[in-house]
Amino acid sequence: MKTAAAPEQNSAGLQVVAMDRADPLSQCVRNALWFDIDNMGDHDVTGLYDLVMEEIERPLFETVLNHANGNLSHASRMLGMTRSTLRKRLGDYGIER
Repeated sequence: MKTAAAPEQNSAGLQVVAMDRADPLSQCVRNALWFDIDNMGDHDVTGLYDLVMEEIERPLFETVLNHANGNLSHASRMLGMTRSTLRKRLGDYGIER
C-alpha cells in the first residue's frame, strides 16, 4: 500500500511527496521491456530504442504540458530543455498545446 507524507514545496515550486514506492519508474520500464521482449518470441527485435523513447516521451510531454496549462516556457523549464527543442519534440509526436 502506498502512503504519502504531507507534500513539501521545493525551490522550483514543485510539490515533493514522499511515498513508500515498491516500483520506481525505472523498474516499471524494465518490467515492461522484459514482458515485450519475451512476447516477441522468435521475431527479430528492431527499432526498440525509438519505440521505448516514444512510449516514455509522449506521456512525459503531455503530462508536463498539461501541468503547465499549455505554457511552453514553464513546461520547458520543468523538463530542462529549451522552448524550441520542446516545440520540435511536440511536433514530432503531433502533440498540440
